[in-house]
Amino acid sequence: MKSTITYIFRKPDPKYKSIEGVFTNILKLVSEKTKTSLLNLNESGGGLKTLWSNVTSFKKDKTSIYHITGDVHYMALATGKKTVLTIHDVQSILKGSFFKQLYLKTFWFWLPALFVNRITVISNFTKLELEKVIPFAKKKIKVVHNPVNELFSCTNYIFNNKKPRILLLGTKPNKNLENVFQALSTIACEIVLIGKMTKEQENLAIALDVKINSVFDLNIDEVIEAYKACDILCFASTYEGFGMPIIEAQAMGRPVITSNLGAMKEISANTAYLVNPYSIENIRSGIVEVIENSELRESLILKGLQNVKRFKSEEISKDYMAIYHEVMANK
Repeated sequence: MKSTITYIFRKPDPKYKSIEGVFTNILKLVSEKTKTSLLNLNESGGGLKTLWSNVTSFKKDKTSIYHITGDVHYMALATGKKTVLTIHDVQSILKGSFFKQLYLKTFWFWLPALFVNRITVISNFTKLELEKVIPFAKKKIKVVHNPVNELFSCTNYIFNNKKPRILLLGTKPNKNLENVFQALSTIACEIVLIGKMTKEQENLAIALDVKINSVFDLNIDEVIEAYKACDILCFASTYEGFGMPIIEAQAMGRPVITSNLGAMKEISANTAYLVNPYSIENIRSGIVEVIENSELRESLILKGLQNVKRFKSEEISKDYMAIYHEVMANK
């Protein structure tokens, strides 16, 4: 391929690294096949001033195929037709008043969808959601899953039957910590949460007399160590565009408890223990069953390791290369 694949990332922020973590590895593999470059934007935020600054300061290279990796969809107004746009989810963006949602739909969905050549989404669940927002661009949308970082690899461990360590990730409202805390309040376990709790979450933990070991601002090695040290991942979220912790834990060889809806059900594909995230009792009974049933745990681990093979970086990079070739052919 003669064109350079230029990846556009939002302005670096230590609080938000998930998109960068996904595409840094993709960029590395694509670089083995064709020339690549990386562009970090100068401004962060979603206001018109930020949009104007990032779009007007952009210098277009006619030899590049641009890949907007997420969160800054509006950059398609500057990059034009030779562009691939990745949209990670819909609901987390479309929040607020009617006018705010109209603004976001215009600059994050409607206009970008008109400008770009291809749109990739990370799950069929997100594809169905996005088609409702941009029905006129359905033919441009293709599912390309997130890859699991190769640093997440299976490690042997001895399950702690007496006081297992339960790992939780994220503190945003969709992470459903209120229900999870209540579910865990009567279970003898150690709870580790990756994420900084809100004051309300801290108060709930105190009221429930649940000790939460909250850790945050971790680097990738520290995150891997947290997975390695856990006995079970509990990820009973109410909404995800994908659900990366599911495959990260499975790659580490840990049993996963997750929600029976949306992208989580899709990505886990019958290899995790599914619970109703809106039912405290169902979450609690699921955790207890995984703790007490060694055969179930072993089955979840083995199925999880098979499931992760679908998300190997090499396969995902091939999917993107095929899309880049399509963009070249349609220029």
